[in-house]
Amino acid sequence: MDEQFNGEKRLHIMPPERIVQFGSVVLIMLALFLAAQSIKTFKEFHYIGSGVTATNTISVSGMGEVFAVPDRATFSVTVQEEAKDVATAQGAATKKSNDIIAYLKAQNVDEKDIKTIDYSVNPQYDYTSGACQPGGVCRPGTQTLRGYQVTQTLEVKVRDTKKAGDLLSGVGGKGASQVSGLSFTTDDPDALQAEARSKAIADAKTKADELAKELGVKIVRIVGFSEDGGGRPIYYAKTMSAGMGAMDSAAPVPELPVGQNKITSNVSVTYEIR
Repeated sequence: MDEQFNGEKRLHIMPPERIVQFGSVVLIMLALFLAAQSIKTFKEFHYIGSGVTATNTISVSGMGEVFAVPDRATFSVTVQEEAKDVATAQGAATKKSNDIIAYLKAQNVDEKDIKTIDYSVNPQYDYTSGACQPGGVCRPGTQTLRGYQVTQTLEVKVRDTKKAGDLLSGVGGKGASQVSGLSFTTDDPDALQAEARSKAIADAKTKADELAKELGVKIVRIVGFSEDGGGRPIYYAKTMSAGMGAMDSAAPVPELPVGQNKITSNVSVTYEIR
């Protein structure tokens, strides 16, 4: 600090003990500031010490079940045609497939619910065995190209399950070589699985609360979770498989029972206790 003395300025130097006191105050204020910031940072965590591995835990299992009436039927339709050349076989198979698709659309099956799941072209051969000589020695056989077989399989999704039987009979009359794999499912299985999971978690929570009460401990948090889906059982109707002629003369299929599907979820939950 400057002072005026006899018209002259003199520099005032702070005594050493004052410097020490001032420095101590600054350090104390800095320490308080850092402590406040640390507390603020810790409060941002859901749990103080949450990164520490839990050592005292209990594990419980839970199960949830949901029952649902299927609202969708699915089946496959196969057309097979054979000819001496690929183009002719493809043309015949395409015509029958188009006839089947047109029939399905006329029965209010949406175009997006009809899709090709297999299309193949395979050569067909006639095999002739070689002549056998006395003593059991036979000449190699020969194969002769007979033609080509074109196979197209359509997967059909039916949203009105009551019409499934009639549609099976109807596509048979339009030239299908095989109709198979009729199954009844639900259109949104993920939503049903999520519902079953929620019930399983609630079941596990109830068991954990009861166990903690019996043990005289408190539940702190969940530290582990796993799920083993119980699957989605599907009711399968009797598979239909017949030649084109048999399908042409088949009687209409009666309304088929769709049954009821059970969707299950099994979970395991681990809780930290204290």
